[in-house]
Amino acid sequence: MSIRHGLLALLERGPRYGSQLRTEFESRTGSTWPLNVGQVYTTLNRLERDGLVAQDGEDDAGHSLYLITHAGRVELRSWYRTPVDRASPPRDELAIKLAMAVGASGVDIRDVIQSQRLHTIKAMQDYTRLKAQALEAAPANRDEIAWLLVLEQLIFQTEAEARWLDHCEARLIRLSQLGNQPTGPASGPATGSAAGAPESGQPGRKLSRKRVARQAAEQAP
Repeated sequence: MSIRHGLLALLERGPRYGSQLRTEFESRTGSTWPLNVGQVYTTLNRLERDGLVAQDGEDDAGHSLYLITHAGRVELRSWYRTPVDRASPPRDELAIKLAMAVGASGVDIRDVIQSQRLHTIKAMQDYTRLKAQALEAAPANRDEIAWLLVLEQLIFQTEAEARWLDHCEARLIRLSQLGNQPTGPASGPATGSAAGAPESGQPGRKLSRKRVARQAAEQAP
C-alpha cells in the first residue's frame, strides 16, 4: 500500500498537518489500513527530502503544515496513470502457510484449509453487512463513497480467497486419490470429517460451502 502517494493525494486538497493527514487517510479508507502519526511524519520527511512536499508554516494551533509541490503533483498524476505492478506481488501469508503445510509432519492441511475457510466466510459476511449499512445510509460525500469502494474490494477479495481454498482442497483430494499424500498425517482420500469432502472422497464443493456458511453464521455475533 502506498502511504506515500495517499498522503500526496490528500495534500493536493490543501495544506495539512500530520495528525490531520492520518485522520483523513483513515476516514477515506474506513480505517482498513490504520496509520500512526510516526508513520505519517516519517513519510512526510521523505517526501520533503525528495522535493514532493514542502513545509508551509504553522496553523493557529501551532501545527506544522505541509503542502504539495509541483514535483509532487507530477508524481501523483504519474501514480494515478500507472497500473499497480503485479510482477512482484506482495507476500501472502495464507499462500505461504499452505505451501509450507503441504507434507509437513503432524499437520493435516485439510484442517488448515477448513479453519481458514470459516474465518474467510465470516469476514465476507461482516464486509457484506457493512456494505449494506453503507448503502442504506446513501453515501453522500467522497469519503463515504471511497469507503464503499474499499468495502467492495474486500468482499471481492474474500470471495476469491474462498474459491481458491475450495480449489486447493479439491486438488489435494485428487492427489490423494492418485496415491500421493500431501495432506499431512491423514492418509487416503478425504472423508466426511474433512473440510467439505463427502464419504466417497469426491470433491464436495457445494456441500462444503453450505455447511461452512451455516457454521460461520452460527458463530456470528
